[in-house]
Amino acid sequence: MIEENVQNEYFELLKFESVGGDPSKFRECVECASYLRRWLGKLGFEGEMLYPENGAATGAASMPPPVLFAERKGDEGAPTILFYGHYDVQPADPVSEWQTPPFEPTVRDGRVFCRGSQDDKGQFFAFLCGMRDYLASATVKPTIKVVLEGQEESGSAALSAMAPSMRRKLAADVLLVCDTGAAADLRPAIIAGLRGVSHFTVRLRGVNRDLHSGEYGGIAPNAAQAMAELVSSLHLRDGSIAVSGFRDGILPPEYDELRAAELSAPSKEALEADMGCEPVGGQLGKSIVQRNSFEPTIEVNGIHSGYGGPGAKTVIPCEAIAKISMRLVPGQTPRAAFEAVRNHLEANVPRGMKMSIEDYNPGAGGFRLPLASPLFRLAEHVLSEMDGRGPVFIWDGASIPVVSALREASGAAPLIVGWGQSEDRIHSPNESYSFAQFEKARDWARRILSALAG
Repeated sequence: MIEENVQNEYFELLKFESVGGDPSKFRECVECASYLRRWLGKLGFEGEMLYPENGAATGAASMPPPVLFAERKGDEGAPTILFYGHYDVQPADPVSEWQTPPFEPTVRDGRVFCRGSQDDKGQFFAFLCGMRDYLASATVKPTIKVVLEGQEESGSAALSAMAPSMRRKLAADVLLVCDTGAAADLRPAIIAGLRGVSHFTVRLRGVNRDLHSGEYGGIAPNAAQAMAELVSSLHLRDGSIAVSGFRDGILPPEYDELRAAELSAPSKEALEADMGCEPVGGQLGKSIVQRNSFEPTIEVNGIHSGYGGPGAKTVIPCEAIAKISMRLVPGQTPRAAFEAVRNHLEANVPRGMKMSIEDYNPGAGGFRLPLASPLFRLAEHVLSEMDGRGPVFIWDGASIPVVSALREASGAAPLIVGWGQSEDRIHSPNESYSFAQFEKARDWARRILSALAG
């Protein structure tokens, strides 16, 4: 358990329904960012809420949630540290599958169940609590800058658009992020690379209304069937990607990267126990690590068409939509990958259908960091003091889209260490984060800030 005052602060943060991708939750996002600004203000941080000057540049139809930037000046000659996190969370859907209300923190068996309890409110807030602990007793205090955004779960469009003009504000020596996972049994993990991500919506339209399947069956094109055909064309039967040009420019992993990744990878049996099915996604003949860390993907996130209620409604749907995302690896650019997919889709539109592509978010490309980095060596030493097993290196298949933009704008060396576990069920109903994980993140903050300050 953590101290009562820390738990109360944590729970107050979790109660904000800060779903950044939902315009109806804009007020909740502003209130959440304001709460964090006040919290940091008590530690001597000067905070400000930032919005893009030109909202249209972000591709959003409405004002995006604010970016909170806060800075606490340190001692002369001490390093400057930039910390990034996000206060937005995934939607709670499907709400019916939650055992307790999704925005009411509930403790069971040493875990806090709530949307955002781990991703990323629990992780970043634990780090900030550790930062508070460190500042209370530190003899050398670095300048610390904190950036907390409200759009990470929907692509970080606002912060990505603003980052190039924030170079002086963001300038730092090190970029710290706590939004990833540890290895099994909470063994520490240093993230040596992340895949990038882009996403968009495909819409097919056929007949001018839903039609009676008896009167029009056999002559009217079916949008639901057409969408199934279209998305299935993206892959070959062996699971490989069928899109011409999509893989152009990919930089394969070095031998030492692949070897290190294989050493820390979960087993087939562990993944099957976690997922409830065999890990057979991706291309046949490639290892789990290759498919999840070093290969790009095109995933169908959802298909919606026709009738899905109780009983039957015998219609031929007039429209279908598919939500599609792409995980990208170094060497690919989001624009080029998207153009390859769009060209493929346009060339494979089924007969009788008109296609449109909407809500395109280019996101960011993937990156890998050099294993010989002095910052990695320092982190390895700190994490070995926390855990005698020492850290492993992971090339994470997930994405934090804005890290590349922050890295470029700040000039800082990234150090990404998180404490998530598969049982946290992020992005799913009944998300949770244990007090043990919270304390690990808090301890990591104290130790790494002390080590960086010298």
